[in-house]
Amino acid sequence: MSRPFRLALIAGEASGDALALRFLTVLRQRLQGRPLEIVGVGGHGLIEQGLKPFFPQSDIAVMGFGPVLARLPLLLRRMNDAAKGVAAFAPDLLLTIDSPDFTLRVAQKVRRRAPTIPIVHWVCPSVWAWRSGRARRMAPHVDRILALLPFEPAALERLHGPKTVYVGHPLIERLAELRPDSAEAAKRADAATPDILILPGSRRSEINHLMPVFGEAAGLIAQAAPGARFLLPAVSHLRDLIAAAAAAWPVKPELIEGEAGKLASFRTARAALAASGTVTLELALSQVPTVAAYRGANWEAAIARRLVKLPSVILPNLILGRSLVPEFIQETATADALARSVLALLPNSPAREAQLAGFLEVEADMRAAGASPAANAVDAALALLAEKGVNLP
Repeated sequence: MSRPFRLALIAGEASGDALALRFLTVLRQRLQGRPLEIVGVGGHGLIEQGLKPFFPQSDIAVMGFGPVLARLPLLLRRMNDAAKGVAAFAPDLLLTIDSPDFTLRVAQKVRRRAPTIPIVHWVCPSVWAWRSGRARRMAPHVDRILALLPFEPAALERLHGPKTVYVGHPLIERLAELRPDSAEAAKRADAATPDILILPGSRRSEINHLMPVFGEAAGLIAQAAPGARFLLPAVSHLRDLIAAAAAAWPVKPELIEGEAGKLASFRTARAALAASGTVTLELALSQVPTVAAYRGANWEAAIARRLVKLPSVILPNLILGRSLVPEFIQETATADALARSVLALLPNSPAREAQLAGFLEVEADMRAAGASPAANAVDAALALLAEKGVNLP
């Protein structure tokens, strides 16, 4: 019987766990019955799949400058613990997933301790948007990056980063959930009583800055389109904050809870007003014409203007290489501007048709890697191992 395939895996949060679980499913198929040993860092789902953890994932699952600073001594210790554990295990592959401030530092420490271990990182850091020097700094200690967005391999090559393979975005596997059935399509087609999505973000700071202006915009939209219904998907941990902010709006939105409710609202929505972020890509793949906005503290915006060197921060726009989804940032994100832009998308107008056509291009680009990002990720990792002469089944 062949020896087990040894995999070290570092996933810093729940989204990384989800990718890792799909990776493991495909990897077991590719191994054709060969045993698999897994060590590293992950959540309960990965532990149930056989991962032997170095320490609890909760030790490193922290976001925000203040919380990170408060836990910095533990985080630094856990980086060293993870690197020591990986080097001692001597895996056939180290797979790090997202959480780049932690996982890529672990990769760097592993490369110093055990330079022959192949290292793959899944989810390209946004070096194409800011801190582009990170790309070149990753090159010595990451052998392959697995990208979620189709423009990232060219961006990493331009920035002299590690070799990058576009494996596809998990949203491609969820198109059926994002697309309406016949009854939902009929509701979406109704311009007289449209469902309008309001998506103020999933972070407390986004909600604090965007809810007031989104509420004003909704009031103006309701005056011009009195049949409109406003749907506001609310992340569970911020529901009370969102509900309190929405209580002051001139029109009362319908709060939608849970992932199933959110997806159902996407399938009937005729247009959306959204915070800039990944949700704009979900909306594009759902074929929901969108207006995007960002507001933050003035000091945050000043720093962002200095660091971010892009003509747009909207993912559909970046994928297409042109401005498709209108975006309003800081002082330009006024209630009047947002309302006028949303109202322009409600009839079968040139603005609406342009977005719908552009979203089909986005989908085509996103599908270019094939139907299964996890299968593509496993195949890219195994191809790297073959290059390095690692014994494969």
